[in-house]
Amino acid sequence: GAAEYEQNVFINCPFDRAYRRIFNAVVFAVFDCGFVPRSALEITNTAEVRFEKIVRIIDECRFGYHDISRTGLNRTTGLPRFNMPFELGLFLGGIGAKDESGVPSRRPRSVSLPAIPV
Repeated sequence: GAAEYEQNVFINCPFDRAYRRIFNAVVFAVFDCGFVPRSALEITNTAEVRFEKIVRIIDECRFGYHDISRTGLNRTTGLPRFNMPFELGLFLGGIGAKDESGVPSRRPRSVSLPAIPV
């Protein structure tokens, strides 16, 4: 419902071993501030298409943390991996933003983008 939407934070970042400590710190910080961390890692139902699962989770979150600093080429295919910037676009585009009655709305969302060292 609306109360959960107001407390949920969508975490969009790398999930690999090298990023694990940062991910754990982000989850801890979100939880410690009284919010509920949500991410694609919670997806376990194999009957639902992954894209639909991510959209559903985004729909349920007012806030978002997006670290797209490691968008790069896939080692196997040599193609860029744009899933994290794509998820950021879905989030900022208001996919599923709803008012308290569940009606889609254009209520602004809040997003945190970490600074990228130069």
